[in-house]
Amino acid sequence: MKTMFQISKKSLPTFILVGVNVIVYALTSIFGGNFLETDPSVIVGFGLYTPYVLNGEVWRLLTSLFIHANVAHIAGNMLFLFIYGLRAEEMFDVKEYMAIYFLSGLAGNVLTMVADLLTVGSLGVFAFSVGASGAIFGVLGAVMIYMRRSIGQSIMSALIYVFFLFTLNIAPGVNILAHLGGLVTGLVLGYILAATRKRRQYVTYQYNYPSSYGQ
Repeated sequence: MKTMFQISKKSLPTFILVGVNVIVYALTSIFGGNFLETDPSVIVGFGLYTPYVLNGEVWRLLTSLFIHANVAHIAGNMLFLFIYGLRAEEMFDVKEYMAIYFLSGLAGNVLTMVADLLTVGSLGVFAFSVGASGAIFGVLGAVMIYMRRSIGQSIMSALIYVFFLFTLNIAPGVNILAHLGGLVTGLVLGYILAATRKRRQYVTYQYNYPSSYGQ
């Protein structure tokens, strides 16, 4: 039986990620003087912006994952991170979990930059991008694909489910490329982890009880 200490210790990675994101949002709210929306100067200073990254500010690939545009943005992201993060902790160790989270987030940002470079000639403008959605979609993809692949079942239902959630998040102002890059990365990493591990063997015990008389 797990103790309360074991449960809280196991859940520590998700609580840390949620806590860091919330603390960063609180600090940026204090700095900007507005709790409902992040001050534009914060987004400009720490968000993903392709020209700045190409000019050497590569740290934006990471800092942008912890900046959120408004309170609804961070509330939605942290809700889904909490839900799927706790499931991820049941399947992956801390290093695997963190690798999935950050590699998915970085992949979403890189895909965003590639699309920027391919389309800037026609659009003529770059946009800032912030949020942990790409990383969270990566965790979602890894969890769903791992559950199906690790027990030898078809992964098709998992793919249909995650891409259905992906389509639900398509809306104006949403960086769907960050979502897509993170999701695909999570699916690949989850599949690799499931395929390279030995399947768990389950033993079924059957008990036969003697028939009762006189009832």
